[in-house]
Amino acid sequence: MIHTNDTCIDVCNSLLRGELSAVETYDQALEKFTGSPENSILQAIRRDHQESVSTLRSHLADMGAKASDSSGIWGAFAKGVEGSAKVFGESAALSALIAGEKSGVSDYESALSDDEVMTEIKSAIRATLLPRLHEHVIELERLKA
Repeated sequence: MIHTNDTCIDVCNSLLRGELSAVETYDQALEKFTGSPENSILQAIRRDHQESVSTLRSHLADMGAKASDSSGIWGAFAKGVEGSAKVFGESAALSALIAGEKSGVSDYESALSDDEVMTEIKSAIRATLLPRLHEHVIELERLKA
């Protein structure tokens, strides 16, 4: 077990809840895009978020911390936003997904600026977690265009 602190654990669990929320939101979005060309791209993005869930859970386990097992309030909010977007069409659904990805970018950038977040976590954010989200925004904006 590596040396850690409560703030780092809290930040990682917050990021984890965001990723769990993203997986749930993409599950809903995939229902909207069944049989469409966008479906395979949305499935790939969902898989990326699931991999991020695994990465964050692994870091929390390394710190000897209990990982969040639900998306909590963020999941409820995301379900409401995505549910509304599903009623209004594909463009609204894609806009909701873009907004969610951008929110995730902001969360990861905040974690990078937090002095209490361990170097190992920041390395994973810089190397994999944050670049994925930037790529998701680009892909979703391309789909929406």
